[in-house]
Amino acid sequence: MTIAGGCHCGAVRYEVSGEPRTHALCHCSDCRRHAGAPMVGWAMFPQEAVTVTKGSPKVYASSEHGRRQFCADCGTGLFYTNAVNLPGIIDVQSATFDHPDDCPAQLQVQVAERLAWMKTAHALPEFERYPTP
Repeated sequence: MTIAGGCHCGAVRYEVSGEPRTHALCHCSDCRRHAGAPMVGWAMFPQEAVTVTKGSPKVYASSEHGRRQFCADCGTGLFYTNAVNLPGIIDVQSATFDHPDDCPAQLQVQVAERLAWMKTAHALPEFERYPTP
C-alpha cells in the first residue's frame, strides 16, 4: 500500500509505503492543543516508510523528546516523532492523507484526557452541509 498526502496549501507533500502498525485517534491535551481539534488521528509507521516528496516541514519541539512537524506556510500538522518513547517510529496525521477513508482508525488512545462532550458526539444531530439559519 502506498499512501500519499500533504498539507492544506500543497507546499508539503509526502508518500508512505506499507501498512500502518496502527491507526489511533488521540485525545491527549497536547494533540488537541497543537491541532486545535478535539482529537487527532495518527497512523503509525516505521520512519523509513515515510518520504517527503515536496517541500520541507518545520520541526517544533513540543516536549522534551517529542517533535511535531508541520507546514510552515499553512500550519497543517503532519508528523510526530519521539526518539525515546517511540524509536524508529513516525506518526502521520491521517486526516492529511489524500484518501483518509482508505485507512480507517482502529482504536482510541489517551481517553483519560478526552473532552467529556466527545464521548457522546456521535449522538449529536447531523447535517449533510451547514444547516440554514
